[in-house]
Amino acid sequence: MGLFAPVQREDGRPVCSRKNCRAPAQWQLLWNNPRIHTPERRKAWASCVDHRVWFEEYLMERGLWKETRPLTADRPMETR
Repeated sequence: MGLFAPVQREDGRPVCSRKNCRAPAQWQLLWNNPRIHTPERRKAWASCVDHRVWFEEYLMERGLWKETRPLTADRPMETR
């Protein structure tokens, strides 16, 4: 596991990125900071159902949000 890899549960599923939340992640929020990232670069935060809206609003208010995708076995966390 890399230094910045998402935290995972014992079953291998990513955990929500919200501070102090250990719920299984069901969403990935792709974002980019245009001041420091190239346009094609995507960072990702994992989110549980309860924190999805919080993450989207946080990223949208700062002009960083790009896309929200389901986090499933056939679609793992995406970063590029």
